[in-house]
Amino acid sequence: MVDTVIHGGAVVTPTETVEADVAIDGERIAAVGDPDSMPDADRVVDATGKLVLPGVVDPHVHIDDMFSIDTYETATRAAALGGTTTYIDFAWQAWIGDLSPWDEEGTLLEGIERKREKGAGAVVDYGLHGAITRADEAVLEELEAVVEAGVPSIKLFTAYEIGLENGFMDRVFNRLADLDAFAVLHTEEGTICDERTERFQREGKGDPEWYPRSRPDYAEAIAAEAAARMAMEAGCRYYGIHTSCRKSAEVLARYREQYGEERLRAETCTHYTTLDDSIFEELGHLPMIAPPIRKPDDVEAMFEHLKRGTLDVVSTDHCGYTEESKQVTNWWDSKFGANALQTNLPVFHDEAVNRRGFSYPFLVRVLCRNPARIFGLQDKGTLDPGTDADVVVFDPTETYTITAEENASAADFSIYEGREVTGRVKQTFVRGELVADDGEIVAEEGHGQFLERESTDWDC
Repeated sequence: MVDTVIHGGAVVTPTETVEADVAIDGERIAAVGDPDSMPDADRVVDATGKLVLPGVVDPHVHIDDMFSIDTYETATRAAALGGTTTYIDFAWQAWIGDLSPWDEEGTLLEGIERKREKGAGAVVDYGLHGAITRADEAVLEELEAVVEAGVPSIKLFTAYEIGLENGFMDRVFNRLADLDAFAVLHTEEGTICDERTERFQREGKGDPEWYPRSRPDYAEAIAAEAAARMAMEAGCRYYGIHTSCRKSAEVLARYREQYGEERLRAETCTHYTTLDDSIFEELGHLPMIAPPIRKPDDVEAMFEHLKRGTLDVVSTDHCGYTEESKQVTNWWDSKFGANALQTNLPVFHDEAVNRRGFSYPFLVRVLCRNPARIFGLQDKGTLDPGTDADVVVFDPTETYTITAEENASAADFSIYEGREVTGRVKQTFVRGELVADDGEIVAEEGHGQFLERESTDWDC
């Protein structure tokens, strides 16, 4: 006897789609196989005509900090409704500056504790990246304790007031290599972006169409080139986040070919695979994201490099904001980022599978398996027996129109507003517990757990 059997669906693995049942006992997958081989269950979920997927693993979200008004309660509800069962947020080293919510400097370990306290009401599971915000000698000594706290990935910026100069970044790469940890890079050449922003401000070019021109594709590629080179020279593993353009992807492809996938991995985001810069004319400042949403050819490049393998993961870069904070007079006064946790799987599924003909195993690889393996979540992103019972029942035939009125996020808009998609999340299980059922959250707050991660090999 087991707790649950999901019956009659098509199970999607990273390599195939097969008609099979899934048995769940406690928090784990007990079996996957022929219906006749399944044990009796207290509950049978009818998945006839539907897909049974591993829960989505989103390694790039911003929750309850200066880049998001979402709490862990609102964000994890949105995640569950959208089929995301695990995400990785950021634990910030407090700094003093215009973007900072803090009045005094702090440590990475304090940032980890701060986010763990905020996560007490989470519905889905979560992990953390450390985020270094300033050139601080003390952080180099702190990194060992950060890794031991289950945070083996460290984010570095090359832009904004928290951008690091190459000299200090080089030292961080060497320290991470010593600890067998790895770096997560936001790469835009900050001085180019700053100069263009200042020039556009002087010229009064505040309309949304000027925003993407303030952060050109070559600025992203230049910073990726420098950071990846430093990491490779240091023997440090490198994960490039939110790759947005062909030029940057080509840089990463070159280093990956030279050093191998065990040294370099990268992601793009759903918005870079589904939207181009015409969206600014349509939605104003709402889609203002950094790096910017770019040209149609860059959208094509994202799929080319996903297919080629340069890009391993599709994430959201979720940020929760209100429309009021975005739709201001000049783009430079608008907030950076947009919410996407609830719409990620349906939107990417519709674009990749329905419109472009990619396979369901491809979908599982880039949304589930790859991020889980890269970020040391061995019990996530899979339906293998013995792993966490994070399961999504997905109807690939249901068509609906996205609207912000359905947002569980605190954000009151969607950059996919009015987009018709085919494919909808029907049920989401996190470690065997049904947390979302047909558009409703049915789990109690606090079911989600903080996941301490270990650094794992990338030859997966």
